[in-house]
Amino acid sequence: MRKLLFIVLAALPLTLMAGSPKTVTLDVQNMTCALCPVTVKNSLEKVAGVRNVKVDFDSKTATVAFDPDKTKPAALTKSTTEAGYPSTIRK
Repeated sequence: MRKLLFIVLAALPLTLMAGSPKTVTLDVQNMTCALCPVTVKNSLEKVAGVRNVKVDFDSKTATVAFDPDKTKPAALTKSTTEAGYPSTIRK
């Protein structure tokens, strides 16, 4: 029990040092059917540092929460583009 407590307490500073998550909304092209959002979501979830993805078929957007220490918005747009769905960062 003491070892487990020690491990948890030792790891705590590492989680506190992690970057604050950032969120961006991507305008996604070429989503024409119900399966397209699944493909877009899967491609984004494969990017290191991505924490959460919500794809909205009706508005043709993807909202992505990510760790800015592990990835950048350009990697997100690259991921969707390589999956066949070019995207841009909504301003």
